[in-house]
Amino acid sequence: MTVSFSTRWVVLRVAAGVAAAALLSGCQGIQLTAGSSAQLRVIDASPDAGSVDSYENNTGLAYNLGFGMMTSYMPMQPGAYTLSAARSGSRQTLASGSMMLLAGRQYTAVEGNIAAGMQQTLYLDQTEAAPNGQIAVRLIDQVTRPGAVDVYLVPGTGKLAFTTPLVTNLSLGGDSGYLQLPAGTYAVVVAPAGTSPTSSSATLLSGAQLSYASGSVRTVFLIDSPTAARPFPDTLSQLPAGVLTPAVGAIVAVDVE
Repeated sequence: MTVSFSTRWVVLRVAAGVAAAALLSGCQGIQLTAGSSAQLRVIDASPDAGSVDSYENNTGLAYNLGFGMMTSYMPMQPGAYTLSAARSGSRQTLASGSMMLLAGRQYTAVEGNIAAGMQQTLYLDQTEAAPNGQIAVRLIDQVTRPGAVDVYLVPGTGKLAFTTPLVTNLSLGGDSGYLQLPAGTYAVVVAPAGTSPTSSSATLLSGAQLSYASGSVRTVFLIDSPTAARPFPDTLSQLPAGVLTPAVGAIVAVDVE
């Protein structure tokens, strides 16, 4: 496939709350409440796996989940589960793993990496609001290329050139943990690790400005560019001279409103 590279190739993708069909086993006849249930959502972050079906203990949990899509939180009976991902419409398992879900907790299961090496990772999400006047933001890297990155949250009244990276040298599977910032408007900007970008033409992602209200909690999942163009170059050196492709997208997930 021919790939046309452009410095405007990718914009920030907000996919929080994309619903998928869900069937929950073990819950029939059980009245689940916020305190008695666990909450689970699933994200497809594999750039080349196509749509996937998600199963818990061999029962369908979410179907036809496309790249860059995320389910809403689903109530689950607390306990041990085997969560697996299969190619949509088949039972060809791409990844499988065991996990324990606890009452009163919320989790995100990420189906990441390329299909040939797909991995399922379970993250424990924050359930409490950030302090008054603050927000809590977590950055999780699921980008298979082009390597380690620095991530900025550029204030609406600020400029990239005068903004300090929120996280540096974040690589595939990296998790920043929750970091607190003043409530306000921010744009997610991603650059190759160790660089000092001064404009969007020198970044891998220069996202749109989003408003973060006081107390809100968000997780920003960095993923490969959510375009149909495949494959990506293995290294930045394979890009045309003078062009730095924004080959990174982002899912801004709502953990606490």
